[in-house]
Amino acid sequence: MQRWSATVMPAWDFDAWRQLARHAWQAQVPPAALDWSGGADASLFAAPSVLGAAEVKAPPRVTKAFVELAQVVLCHRSEARFALLYQLLWRLLGGERELLGNPADAQVLQATALAQEVRRDTHKMKAFVRFRQAGVDEDDFVAWFEPDHFIVDRVAPFFARRFAGMRWHVLTPYRSARWDGEALHFGGGAQKADAPADDAQEELWAAYYASIFNPARLNTRMMQQEMPAKYWKNLPEARLLPGLVQNAGARVREMAERAPQAPRRKIPQPRVAATPATDSNAMAALNRAVQDCRACPLWSEASQAVVGDGPDRARIMVIGEQPGDEEDIVGRPFVGPAGRLLERALADAGIERSAIYLTNAVKHFRFVRQGKLRLHKTPAQLHVEACQHWLQRELALQSPSLIVCLGATATGALLGKKMAFSTLRGQWLSTETGVSTRISVHPAWVLRQAEGSRREQAYQLLLTDLQAVRERADSLHASGV
Repeated sequence: MQRWSATVMPAWDFDAWRQLARHAWQAQVPPAALDWSGGADASLFAAPSVLGAAEVKAPPRVTKAFVELAQVVLCHRSEARFALLYQLLWRLLGGERELLGNPADAQVLQATALAQEVRRDTHKMKAFVRFRQAGVDEDDFVAWFEPDHFIVDRVAPFFARRFAGMRWHVLTPYRSARWDGEALHFGGGAQKADAPADDAQEELWAAYYASIFNPARLNTRMMQQEMPAKYWKNLPEARLLPGLVQNAGARVREMAERAPQAPRRKIPQPRVAATPATDSNAMAALNRAVQDCRACPLWSEASQAVVGDGPDRARIMVIGEQPGDEEDIVGRPFVGPAGRLLERALADAGIERSAIYLTNAVKHFRFVRQGKLRLHKTPAQLHVEACQHWLQRELALQSPSLIVCLGATATGALLGKKMAFSTLRGQWLSTETGVSTRISVHPAWVLRQAEGSRREQAYQLLLTDLQAVRERADSLHASGV
């Protein structure tokens, strides 16, 4: 029987494995005749590559469940994973269509166990990576982590979403990931010495960790199950744990003997800030005041209020609907997918993003939970009305020459229009104070369109409106307005 080899490079890459497995199946190479390796272990005397085998069948079609399982299993370090997945593929395409639904099958059981170990390692990486400031730039951070499996490519997008507002590196012995504020980049492995040992924030973090440590709920066995000792060497709070554990009993007795205290108000009274003399100070005071807003229930679930961002007295003011998931985390408007599309459209229209003021009609993120995800939910009229005075104060402080309303919510909040949005889009309207306002689509709506011609047509609507805004801004500037 002719033997063939299949070398997966990089060893965790699903597309690389799929290309080899697909060709092997099309050539009807049985699992027993195929020698798999993960690149670094390939031998100079190995059998010829399976990509040289002649194809005799059409490309296979597999279920989504198998693809998702394979993507996880390939991140495991076990050399047996390549052959195991090909054996499952061979059986699925050989007529065992319900194979993955049989938890008692030995190969399914083995693949499931590998996937669980990868998911557990992924969870640990998300929980125990600690970023430390690198150099003098306050926005540059580096983290060192030693994963058990090849999970950097799986976890890096999580950190890109979670820490979209800063630049960072995650270094591991086999792979590195870098986020430059706009895109992810991957590179080779590193050494622990390449990452900073500590930074100026560690004492602050240690003080915070000690203050939230609850000795009454201490369970050392459960704590070590969730946070195994092997991760402690990279955790700045780990050095506190022996002392906190040792003193837990005394602290619990002290808490029990402490005199009761009257409960504090759950909702603090809003601060009323005096209007400072300069625009920058006035905007800063407005931003602080918005954080204390309790005029509607959205504040209780959101991470923070997200206020406007841009220069003082910007000529153009862009108003969206509400912050999204990334905006809620970072604290700045239009930093998520819709914001990146808007930035592209502004550049195509010849408008500098840094020269405009970006804000939203509603300042807190409204969402519904679906598992661990927070999915956008359109704000209700009561939420728009609760934020009305914040938007009016932004308008008064910015005093823009032109306004762009993105979507129906922003249009209704600013102009109170009840007409169908499709009728208003693309029009120039005026506010009560006479500011010219262009009505356009929201970039999030563009992203919801099917990829291809429909999305491109939607994008052109947004781009056309922004080009009209740029032309009017140029006209106003030429006339000295």
